[in-house]
Amino acid sequence: MLKNRVKELRAKFNLTQGDLAEKTGVTRQTIVSLEKGSYTPSLLLAMNIAEVFGEPIEQIFYKEEETK
Repeated sequence: MLKNRVKELRAKFNLTQGDLAEKTGVTRQTIVSLEKGSYTPSLLLAMNIAEVFGEPIEQIFYKEEETK
């Protein structure tokens, strides 16, 4: 499963979900779903989010280790 630090970084940068949505060209609902983990972003959206936060994609999005 793909996890992310979007909510954490958004708070650090004092951005609302609406602010981040506007900066990345998506709806606020997309950001809500992304933060809840119910939406996997496209590569373009992940790149746009990384650009907003000035972080490499792999520092924002990461694969959760699966337990067997």
